[in-house]
Amino acid sequence: MTALGVQAQKLLAQRRPRRSFFEPSIRALIILCASLAVVLSSLSICDGHWLLADDRLFGLWHFCTTSNQAELHCLRDLRQAHVPGLASGMAVARSVATLAVVVAIFGLELLMVSQVSEDAHSWHKWAVGSALFLLASILSFGGLLSFLTLLRNEVTLMGLSLTFWSEFTASFLFFLNAISGLHINSISHPWGL
Repeated sequence: MTALGVQAQKLLAQRRPRRSFFEPSIRALIILCASLAVVLSSLSICDGHWLLADDRLFGLWHFCTTSNQAELHCLRDLRQAHVPGLASGMAVARSVATLAVVVAIFGLELLMVSQVSEDAHSWHKWAVGSALFLLASILSFGGLLSFLTLLRNEVTLMGLSLTFWSEFTASFLFFLNAISGLHINSISHPWGL
């Protein structure tokens, strides 16, 4: 074999096999759903009003009461809600939920960079981004669970607000995107190789 033939074989051997049409489209759908989950979670945490119990509105940042069913009187001092441990517990709940959004943003960035760069380590970036989404889902569920635990005596199914259910949906989407991202990565790049 000539030197030109050996060089041609080396170039062909270094080439990556072409991916099917479905793998990039599935990865794009995962990125789109992950973006939606980040937006839902961010809006839910910024609004923060998650529970309406009688004439009181409990949130991550405020505690509100209604007077004459007309106007809301909101307080930042959660100790005035007369719920034991609410002020310190809510600080933990909002910190964990906010940290979940930050972790998810970094995970989303890694997912997008892995698709744009497509270098030798793009599968590793995708795996780390998916793992960050798994961590974000755990943190987000932790924030929801701590909120519900703090207000367990006031919680009713009909009292939970739309923003609470948005955060719940975002947590579930974080988990689904993490699992599907790790699965698609294990199919296209087996861990043993």
